[in-house]
Amino acid sequence: MTNQATSTATVAHAHHRPDRLRSRGSGGRSPDGRRRRPVRSSRILAGGATVDNGTVRPSSRRSSSVGARRRGSVMSLIAAAVLVLVACGGGSAEPAEAPPDPDVVRVASFEFTESRILAELYAQALEAADVQVERIGALASREIVEPSLEQDVIDLVPEYTGTALEFLNKGAGRATADPATNHRLLTEAFAARGVDVLEMAPATNQNAVAVTRVTASRLGLTTVSDLVPHAPDLVFGGPPECAERPFCLGGLQRVYGLRFKDVRELDAAGPLTVGALEGHEIDVALLFTTSPQTGPRGFVLLADDRGLQPADNVVPVVRREVVAHHGGVVRRTLGAVSRDLTTDELTRLNGAVDLHGGTVEVVARNWLKERGLAG
Repeated sequence: MTNQATSTATVAHAHHRPDRLRSRGSGGRSPDGRRRRPVRSSRILAGGATVDNGTVRPSSRRSSSVGARRRGSVMSLIAAAVLVLVACGGGSAEPAEAPPDPDVVRVASFEFTESRILAELYAQALEAADVQVERIGALASREIVEPSLEQDVIDLVPEYTGTALEFLNKGAGRATADPATNHRLLTEAFAARGVDVLEMAPATNQNAVAVTRVTASRLGLTTVSDLVPHAPDLVFGGPPECAERPFCLGGLQRVYGLRFKDVRELDAAGPLTVGALEGHEIDVALLFTTSPQTGPRGFVLLADDRGLQPADNVVPVVRREVVAHHGGVVRRTLGAVSRDLTTDELTRLNGAVDLHGGTVEVVARNWLKERGLAG
């Protein structure tokens, strides 16, 4: 929460934006190469919504859900939940008049390709098991997702064990390199919040520090530690929340002592970050170990030689009431998907979208059909 009070919440509608603009961050270049002016007074919220000087403005992007009226009510609920975070003691928002349909599972994701794919895999698998699904779309960050789960705004989101654990325990350093330990600790952390942590996947995705092959060769870089003497002359780029994350810039400073010449706020291993690194606007980037651009774009992922990153296995987290309402169907269905997800498969799915232009819906459907998990 912040101590800054907000007295008014105004929901404004905007025109639909094309997909290529959805991942734009608060600075850097846009995908079409034009320089964008950073807007420091705006905060990205659920589904692309922003708070501009106390005004909540939802994104106009559409989701493949069960109707415009339900999308509007969900966004209103998210906006109301967000106000609790950004305006302690401020004005109140009207609650939704109708309670959510207990038969419908509301699936959300984070604002990057892999999370959207995972959410769609889980959503389509549930639909194949005759469970009704509403796709809420991409939410900006855990500061939105976690309260939305607790406050009955969303029901399911794909998470990552180590990172989610450290978010819930406020960076207490309990996440480990052991997947089973992280899963157990995350289950305990979510238990009091009314959220169940289901079966995790073998697939893991960690933050990765990337440079171009030219930079790696010129400076002799193979590990993150190799950056230490060069960092004061290099520009780092990553997602806007990177400075606040224990496994992102904060961890790089704490564990490796890295202090860069400048830090650019871009996106979560998306087109802004990839384009800035490839175009030499930044020297060092925060990517993912499952980023498909590494080989094709000539990037090098530096070895995490001091063990900053924990085991970060993919895992669906679901509101306990939803799991109980649907009997064992949700647990069995999501478990079947998770068991078949390996790190290599996850990287391949990311590449099918980010490198080869496939849609999240089609890529997810084909993967599920190949494994007999959808018709």
